[in-house]
Amino acid sequence: MKHSTKVTECPKCGGKELGKGKRSGYGAMFPVNKMNFVGAVVEYIICTECGFIIESYVKKPEKFKGTL
Repeated sequence: MKHSTKVTECPKCGGKELGKGKRSGYGAMFPVNKMNFVGAVVEYIICTECGFIIESYVKKPEKFKGTL
C-alpha cells in the first residue's frame, strides 16, 4: 500500500523540496486498548525549507484493526 499522496509543494511556504522522516522508539504509535503491543513507526512528509509536516501516517496501519 502506498501511503503518501503525490504532494509536490509545501502548502505553508511553497517550497518544492520535500523529504521523508520517521518517528520510532518512544515516539511510536500504540493502540489505546491493546496490552503488550509493539508500536508502529510513524512516517512524515516534511518540507525541507521550512520544516512544516505536510502529512503523517503509521507504517503498518493493519496493527490498529479492532481497536475501536
